[in-house]
This record gives sequence, structure tokens and C-alpha cells, in this order.
Amino acid sequence: MRAFKVGTIAEDRLRSLVERIERLEEEKAALAADIREVYAEAKGAGFDTRIMRHVVRLRKMQPHDRIEQQELIALYQQALGMDQAPAKAAAHG
Repeated sequence: MRAFKVGTIAEDRLRSLVERIERLEEEKAALAADIREVYAEAKGAGFDTRIMRHVVRLRKMQPHDRIEQQELIALYQQALGMDQAPAKAAAHG
């Protein structure tokens, strides 16, 4: 472990980096609050925020990764006997 002498350039650089991280953490917290407000607005407008969060995650994915995930989900659902669409299941039930 390296020791820093008081007043060294390394100490000043360290302080600068830590202060930048602290400012970014504050900005991140403010952005998270803004995002929560948007979801609250969406919920107030009647949107399902759980589904919205899922859609946001899907939109972040690369198209080939998203397609692969959807194919695997369909395969797993089929293997578990869950392959009927809700409309078909309701018609049979």
C-alpha cells in the first residue's frame, strides 16, 4: 500500500477524484428521483409501470440478445405447458 505525503500532487489528485465521484453520486440520486417521478406519472395515467420497466430493459438490449431471450422464454413456457396465449386459454377455460 502506498502512503501519500501531505500536500503532494497524488493527494490533490485523489481528493479531486473523490469529489468528482461524490458529485456524480449526487447527480445519480437526482436522476433516480426524476425517473421515479416519471413512473409515478405513468401510473397516474393508467400505465402498468412493471411492464414499462420490462420494456425499458428490453429496449436497452441488443436486438439479437432480445430475440434469443424471447425464444428461450417461449421454449421454457412450452416445456412447462404454458405455451397457450391468454386469449386462447380464456376461450378453452
